[in-house]
Amino acid sequence: MKVNFYGTYRLITGEKTIDFPVLPGSTLLHLLHAVTVQFPALKHEMLDEHGNLYSYIPLFINGRNPRLLENGIFTAVTPEAVLSIFSPISSGRINVEEVNQTLSG
Repeated sequence: MKVNFYGTYRLITGEKTIDFPVLPGSTLLHLLHAVTVQFPALKHEMLDEHGNLYSYIPLFINGRNPRLLENGIFTAVTPEAVLSIFSPISSGRINVEEVNQTLSG
């Protein structure tokens, strides 16, 4: 399947798009874990200490927000699927703590 990276995730991975193997029965969460194994720097950027996707990470599977799908992050993925992962800053979210630190420093 294709995995597209946007914003700072493109900088972290050094890739715009990668082809990623999908095993039968894989879910979106399985795929995200596999991506963070290939790109370890993404792990703390995307997943919490329990391995769950941060709620503020915008991503789309075949153009749809998986959080709005019946199975959510446990949605099955196929080799033909396209996953697009956007970094929070590229989606308009600002890290308020960093802004406050910059303004006060």
